[in-house]
Amino acid sequence: MKTISRILLVIVLLPCTVVSFAQQAYQYPFQDPALSFDARVNDLVSRLTLEEKVSQMLNAAPAIERLGIPAYEWWNEVLHGVARTPYKVTVYPQAIAMAATFDTTALKQMAGYAASEGRAVYNKAMAQGKAGHRYVGLTYWTPNINIFRDPRWGRGQETYGEDPFLTAMLGRAFVQGLQGDDPKYLKAAACAKHYAVHSGPEPLRHVFNAVPSDYDLWNTYLPAFKELVVNANVAGVMCAYNAFKAQPCCGSDALMTDILRNRWQFKGYVTSDCGGIDDFFKKHKTHAGPKEAAADAVFHGTDLECGKEAYKSLVEAVHDGKITEKKIDESVKRLFMIRFRLGMFDPASMVKYAQISDTVLESQAHKTHALKMARESIVLLKNDHNTLPLKKSIRKIAVIGPNADNSKAVLGNYNGTPSEIITPLQGIRNKLGDGVTIFYEKGVDFTNDSLFQGKAAVALIDSLKDADAIVFIGGISPQLEGEEMRVNYPGFSGGDRTSILLPAVQTALLKALQQTGKPVVFVMMTGSAIACPWEAENIPAIINTWYGGQAAGTALADVLFGDYNPSGKLPVTFYKSDNDLPEFSDYSMARRTYRYFTGTPLYGFGHGLSYTTFAYTGLQLPAVVEKGRNVMVSVTVKNTGTMDGEEVVQLYVSSHVKPAPVRSLKGFQRIFLKVNESREIKFVLTPGDLSMAGNNGIVKQLTGKLTIAVGGAQPDNKTLAARETVQKVIQVK
Repeated sequence: MKTISRILLVIVLLPCTVVSFAQQAYQYPFQDPALSFDARVNDLVSRLTLEEKVSQMLNAAPAIERLGIPAYEWWNEVLHGVARTPYKVTVYPQAIAMAATFDTTALKQMAGYAASEGRAVYNKAMAQGKAGHRYVGLTYWTPNINIFRDPRWGRGQETYGEDPFLTAMLGRAFVQGLQGDDPKYLKAAACAKHYAVHSGPEPLRHVFNAVPSDYDLWNTYLPAFKELVVNANVAGVMCAYNAFKAQPCCGSDALMTDILRNRWQFKGYVTSDCGGIDDFFKKHKTHAGPKEAAADAVFHGTDLECGKEAYKSLVEAVHDGKITEKKIDESVKRLFMIRFRLGMFDPASMVKYAQISDTVLESQAHKTHALKMARESIVLLKNDHNTLPLKKSIRKIAVIGPNADNSKAVLGNYNGTPSEIITPLQGIRNKLGDGVTIFYEKGVDFTNDSLFQGKAAVALIDSLKDADAIVFIGGISPQLEGEEMRVNYPGFSGGDRTSILLPAVQTALLKALQQTGKPVVFVMMTGSAIACPWEAENIPAIINTWYGGQAAGTALADVLFGDYNPSGKLPVTFYKSDNDLPEFSDYSMARRTYRYFTGTPLYGFGHGLSYTTFAYTGLQLPAVVEKGRNVMVSVTVKNTGTMDGEEVVQLYVSSHVKPAPVRSLKGFQRIFLKVNESREIKFVLTPGDLSMAGNNGIVKQLTGKLTIAVGGAQPDNKTLAARETVQKVIQVK
């Protein structure tokens, strides 16, 4: 009996012993994974001195050794694969190229793969004692969801194009893929940027004051941000350099307080763009100095400064009564909440993402997906006389141009470094093997024809006499367009473009190539729309490959020789000339993008050909719709050509009510159809899809007559004879 009594006593006391052990295992409550994140964050911040709190509000947050808090660098990038990391990673097509896929599923998968590689980088860096190093953290300042309103903007390549609906859907997919599906922990933290009304010119971004109309603000510039904040639960937001209605964006009453924090109830963290707080007093001249600028930014909810000095003055600002320590606490709590949600203070055994090893870096699945997205992104702009696909039985092919073997161009900007890059020249070589003669010559630089003069020009043309086909691979490059660059070539300035025309030296060479009488294929690499009116009129086949990532050359070769049927669609309008464009610094949307441009484009938004054809029939939707009800739309799509292929089915809504757009994309689906295969495609238009925001963002549903069009491009697209669209007028009451 005594033995049994002792056993019972041990059983009774055991739970108390476990609790006692758990309490002794953690010096502070914030270290206890059993507590809620809120409780842990509150406990941690309560233990910090004012100086320690302020130190954590810089992107390079130092360690707090007395509490065991490691250093952390917030600044990292993952635009199209993990960027700038010291390790080799998978590089996917540039963002604008991924937008051309119109493939939310593939983009979400890409973001998930990139987050896995980012976790592997972080885990590896921590194991190597690199806590606090830049470009190894888990807080990524991506995606860039600014509207690509003007093709001259050099950073437009980082966006998902000119359409707010497409941008919102792709941005949401990216955030969901990057942040993961764990109910407790973030796989990585995404950040929607640059909030808001920010899209060049680059040289003016630190001083520019954007004053859009309420209509443009709510119907063009804000919808994607709202989607990511309200529906995708993005972890972070980056406020823009420019001012908005005379207040710097990071200190904007309207953007930061009214809209972001109050209307949208954003609970995540906000970071400045790098050096953005300095712009308050150095560029915008709205604040007396760093102390006033820092206090105002924090007051408006900017929690983190990407910079070195301004926020350090917050200690003095508190002592001077310019801001309360309680307000500082709010920001610091939001910052630590992100780190806790990333599992940085919990055992790796509790966080599945913390167990990802570096074997995922450049894994076969990731490389295969990079090729898939590169293929899907390629847009066949023109293909007269079935010039493409080329036959693999070709005897000699000439590959000419400044981007033919340019390994830098395919990587875009904000990129990582892969172990292998396939340029177009290498992709064609790999495709054709040793049995085909491949003649390569650069021909010209992007804007300089010194390589194509005199005897060199004669020799080049003479070398093409026995060629069966000529592929000219030109366009532009991230070496010319990008963020605030020191570039000053004809047609380019400061990262932006002063002209959207294809550089004249390339047109001159293309004219010489065309005069040989050989079939000429013009392959463009670009991050933005290029006006090429002569080429559109005279060159039989034109392909846009964007900056296609590490597998760009393989994808191009697959399209050139018919192993992949092109299916990409333009996420931006290709205009005919500079005369089609309003003043670059004018942020009114009048005459901008397919939604408000009333002229005839060279190639319209949504345009993209295939080696097969698709027919649209049987459009079904109600003739009369009651206001506030969903509208069910269905259409039958059939592959009527001779090759299996993918199609992007696009739905547009047009209203006769002004200032409504000419038309707006409100639905899209990417499908695959075999030859002669048909499929019924269904869309659901919500009242929100049939609405327009007015003054102060008040949304009202459109009434009266609306035109619903479904097809492989915009309706009435004069540049796309090979695609059909079907449309009907409905009455909304």
